[in-house]
Amino acid sequence: MTDLAQPHHDGSPLYLDDEAPTLGATVRVRCRTAGDVDAVWIRTTEDAEPTFHSCSKVEGLADNIRNPRSTGDSSTWWEGELPVRNPVAHYRFLIVSGETQTWLTGAGVWEYDVPDAFDFRLSTYAPAPDWARDGVVYQIFPDRFARSGGADDRATPAWATPAEWDDPVVFDGADPLTPTQLYGGDLDGVTDHLDHLAAVGADIVYTTPVFPGESNHRYNASTFEAVDPLLGGDEAYARLAGAVHQRGWRILGDLTTNHTGDTHEWFTRAVANSDAPERDYYFFHDDGSYESWMGHHTLPKVNHADPGLRAAFVDGPDSIVGRWLRPPYSLDGWRIDVANMTGRLGAVDVNHDVARAVRRTAESLCPDAWVIGEHNHDASTDVDGDGWHGVMNYSGFSWPVWEWLRSPDSPARSFGTPVPVARRTGPQVVATMRLWMGRLGFRALASSWNILGSHDSARIRTMVGSAAAHHVAAGLQFTLPGVPMIFAGDELGLEGIIGEDSRRPMPWADADSWDRSTLDVYSALAAARRESVALRRGGLRWVHVSDDVLVYMREHPEGSVLVCARRAASPDLALPLAVGDGRTLFSTHDLPPLAADAVLPASTGPAFAVWAV
Repeated sequence: MTDLAQPHHDGSPLYLDDEAPTLGATVRVRCRTAGDVDAVWIRTTEDAEPTFHSCSKVEGLADNIRNPRSTGDSSTWWEGELPVRNPVAHYRFLIVSGETQTWLTGAGVWEYDVPDAFDFRLSTYAPAPDWARDGVVYQIFPDRFARSGGADDRATPAWATPAEWDDPVVFDGADPLTPTQLYGGDLDGVTDHLDHLAAVGADIVYTTPVFPGESNHRYNASTFEAVDPLLGGDEAYARLAGAVHQRGWRILGDLTTNHTGDTHEWFTRAVANSDAPERDYYFFHDDGSYESWMGHHTLPKVNHADPGLRAAFVDGPDSIVGRWLRPPYSLDGWRIDVANMTGRLGAVDVNHDVARAVRRTAESLCPDAWVIGEHNHDASTDVDGDGWHGVMNYSGFSWPVWEWLRSPDSPARSFGTPVPVARRTGPQVVATMRLWMGRLGFRALASSWNILGSHDSARIRTMVGSAAAHHVAAGLQFTLPGVPMIFAGDELGLEGIIGEDSRRPMPWADADSWDRSTLDVYSALAAARRESVALRRGGLRWVHVSDDVLVYMREHPEGSVLVCARRAASPDLALPLAVGDGRTLFSTHDLPPLAADAVLPASTGPAFAVWAV
């Protein structure tokens, strides 16, 4: 059953009159129902005690809704008042029809009692900044993106093995060359290619770590006080940040708050002197061994329960978090590596304290800073509003998209699972997305990254096996709730079986190898998202779900869009919906405007289209 025949609420602006209320405020909350409904109640918890608040039918238009019947369905709208007594208000709807009572939660409609884990949530904490939620992120792995003219003058360090730009990437984790193969990309090379990012449609530059470390990925930092000279040093970073800001864009850094490298100045001092203050920055055992990330001895884990470490690393304007948000770099925020494990070890869990400190520090220097946590499973307990604004949404976006579109012949692997990525049907994928939307809450979901791949995963082109399916994946990335994050090279159709293999150098000198059609798709999708507030801020309502076809609406008071994604050939599809004449915002094929009877044209293969309705 689709959402058109179900009660619906999703926490988007169409259903709330304030998405970030002050503590103690009362918020008008709406839901829509289909069929005969006698009464609707909002159930919330005030100081953990359940309370009920009645709703009334909305006759005509709600004050801030342009037209609640704009999609032509026969919904009945209900509105009630939700008191916000606690910093995060949790709520659900009780819907009464005769003798039938159902619950509407963030995970859907239930005909029996269910736990509170999927209740809607309304946070009094400030949301992610507008520039973040409206933007398009472009991820750059500096060593493989571009070399500037200055790169040739830099000596290769002893730990590294030099590689020519067209050499194949070594990606066998057992091969010692995997972390040491150095192609020599640098930050001035990134600055030189900002026009390419503009062509893609990106306006937020995110680089993986720029601090020195004895690896090509630099997640094993030897200091956080300076930029790696191999990348051009502090001056090159300042030039890049200045060039990004001059365009009106934003730039994000990447910080490993969970660990340092074993060559880090804090760690070497701790090893050299057991009485050094830095000794308490780490978890040393009596025999001199120490805790590390996943048993990798080169990545010693830091102890955020230690006040000295916290002050040096994350808390206050003079900490590492604060240092790089000040001029001349003026970073606009951070992506936090291994955010899920930061501050957690056995019985110790100060993760949320660390998240609060990072955000507090960032916002003290940059009031509209954005802080995103890496998290590739259930992040729902880490994004309640005063820590990470959102996460890299692997669980709620990447996995279901991979599972729906994965080619049966694809060799792609991801994140060390013992079996290949599953292939699932449309209903299974939508069920997954519903659960994650319910767990994360709409605001955290809308502030998180929609990722088709990263430097840690297989490339989406390799995962899905064709340009046509890749274009459908990109369409989902730009039109489902969340912020698109493009891994550099996806827009050219680059491939890669696993994370290391996906870090192939950008083929600047071989433009004939570029998949220009895919670049055009990314550019057009970015333009459509920029044009449509519904694609950036609208709610999500599923209109049709079958094995090979997904149709959904992104709804917003200022206008809505209809989206159709097909993973295989399929016939005309008549929707139970009247939309008026729908203007085509994007299509992988030459489609006319959508007719008033909402019959979606057939497709001979994977296809994607978006209409303004």
